[in-house]
Amino acid sequence: MNADKVLDAKGMACPMPIVKTKKAMTDLESGQVLEVVATDQGAKADIAAWSKSGGHTLLETAENEGVLTFWIQKG
Repeated sequence: MNADKVLDAKGMACPMPIVKTKKAMTDLESGQVLEVVATDQGAKADIAAWSKSGGHTLLETAENEGVLTFWIQKG
């Protein structure tokens, strides 16, 4: 999936992936996509909940060898 911006949050523990995601989203226009790469397993629930509460759309989630990737479309 194509992303307008990529955020590398690997190695960061909760709540840093969400803090960094929120900051990165401010740089995007509505409709653009942010790709977030993280290793914190708690990010699965956190990013899904944060996206929904913020009016954004979690387009896709993938996991490969412990690395989580999220594609979030800005609302």
